[in-house]
Amino acid sequence: MIIFRYLSVQIFQVMGAVTLILLFVALTSRFLQYLSDAVAGKLASDILLLLILYRLPDFMLVILPFALFLGILLAYGRMYADNEMTVLSACGFSRRKLLAMTLLCSSVVAVAAGLFSLQLAPWGLQNTEQIKLSQDELTELDLIVAGQFQEFNDGQRTTYSETIQVTANGKQLNNAFVAVRDMNATGRAGLRIIVSETARPVIDDSSGRRFMLLENGFFYDGIPGQANYQITQFDEQALLLPEQTSISPVVQEKALPTRLLWQSDAVASIAELQWRISVILLIPVLTLIAVPLSKVDPRQGRFSKLVPAALIYTLYYILLQVAMGAVEDGSIHPYIGVWWVHLLFLALGVYLMWGGKIRKVSLLGASHA
Repeated sequence: MIIFRYLSVQIFQVMGAVTLILLFVALTSRFLQYLSDAVAGKLASDILLLLILYRLPDFMLVILPFALFLGILLAYGRMYADNEMTVLSACGFSRRKLLAMTLLCSSVVAVAAGLFSLQLAPWGLQNTEQIKLSQDELTELDLIVAGQFQEFNDGQRTTYSETIQVTANGKQLNNAFVAVRDMNATGRAGLRIIVSETARPVIDDSSGRRFMLLENGFFYDGIPGQANYQITQFDEQALLLPEQTSISPVVQEKALPTRLLWQSDAVASIAELQWRISVILLIPVLTLIAVPLSKVDPRQGRFSKLVPAALIYTLYYILLQVAMGAVEDGSIHPYIGVWWVHLLFLALGVYLMWGGKIRKVSLLGASHA
């Protein structure tokens, strides 16, 4: 029990550090992507952290197996380099017992991976899709960011506001600037620039159409490159906003609950279900590979097996993705599915674990004869 606790602490300490590092990198990268969309007016800035929270379980599906794999390699690699494994082996602690204790530790990670894969990740993706669909119904007044020139309506309109004030009627833009591009009667590209003290959204009661009501300003009509601009001062000027489109949500297989995937006969649903189960199967197979792969000579150092380990995990993950795609397009029968990939790497783990011993025994037998 003392050895088990010691091994568990070594593995989970390294695994926790690797998980935090990889999670920080993944979340930072995704947050910067969402932030660029918010600056471009594609997303509201107040939902960025909520989107990150909902995507967290999906990130953990990729990070957890790899973090466990590296945790075993680095923890046991240090113990081999410091001759701790040599001492345990001299005390009768076999590699088979080491594998059994490591599998017991990894079973905790497998339970967590199953929770993320079967429950939390689909729930998070479903909420993410709902938020993105709701963003498609927002107007530029909802998405405008103070101090930023933002394009809307496929680049036909550019809007700027020096400051934004939240009132009882919604958002109010202060010192607003709007540039509208359209075709004039001569077929040339015209430009209307509107500058106003304030701008706020209004809804016409009779038609239900939405407008941007600009107050106390000027608008300039003309053709770029020509000096004959028409300047008009106004007290109020209403600018029609694009109509809200009715969007019917399209739920992908990744966002479907696992129970619905079990009940579906569609190949896409079967492939997604096999992928969710594969995330759980990754844990014991990678553990079987990591235990013998972690063995290093004291002169090699604990990091000597990181490159082959990264290659093995990358190949494993890519082959699972390829097999999943083949099931979706009908190239592989669902009964074969992604299972052949697990069997392939399971055979690799068995070879690394016991292949060397079998070869040594056969060589000893041959020399004795």
